[in-house]
Amino acid sequence: MKIIADTGKCVGAGQCVLTEPALFDQSEDDGTVIVLNETPEGELVEKAREAVNVCPSQALSLQD
Repeated sequence: MKIIADTGKCVGAGQCVLTEPALFDQSEDDGTVIVLNETPEGELVEKAREAVNVCPSQALSLQD
């Protein structure tokens, strides 16, 4: 699985970071998402799915 982030869609709400700070951060410049680990494993896979579901701008997606 790979996390795909569309920074053009990201509104900087930070829900992904709140869901799992080991996978996501935010740019200091504009608050857009930064993916820290594009290929999560184990428990982080479920956290990645949760972050995709809570993203208000639908900027995150998962690729198998």
